[in-house]
Amino acid sequence: MNRYLAGAIGGLLATIPMTLAMEALYRRLPREERYPLPPREITQNLLQKVEADALLDEEQRVELSLVSHFGYGALAGALYPATRQRVAHPLVYGSGYGVAIWAASYFGWIPALHILPPPHRHPANRRRLMIAVHLVWGAGTVWIGEYLANRRDAPSATAEKTCRPLWADVVGEGP
Repeated sequence: MNRYLAGAIGGLLATIPMTLAMEALYRRLPREERYPLPPREITQNLLQKVEADALLDEEQRVELSLVSHFGYGALAGALYPATRQRVAHPLVYGSGYGVAIWAASYFGWIPALHILPPPHRHPANRRRLMIAVHLVWGAGTVWIGEYLANRRDAPSATAEKTCRPLWADVVGEGP
């Protein structure tokens, strides 16, 4: 499979555990730090900038936030092959890639476009939450992306070999 497409699929799918981790960690924040998380904040602020906020109801804002979040996960995932053509340790490389995406976004284009203030203006607990979930996202993105990009299903392969579980290659099981 094309590495960029594999990265996009990896980024899209890795946004699921990232979002679940974000939700779980959010509930552990002190009450005063439980304002909307960045995917919602970014969507809300962009809607206000283009004066479209009043056009959507709450359910539509939530849906748009999720679609934007997953879309950005896929886009950012599609870019990782441009940074490295061979990944020996997908979980390690992916974790670093996830943090790099966080830094480039939250210290870079997001504050540059006046969408959100940079992370140092947010509480430390929220910064830690966002770094943790980007570690999860990055590791998942590159792990899935590398699996898909390097998968070689030969037409003559047995059903047992072609239906191996994803984790089999990681733990070294199988033929």
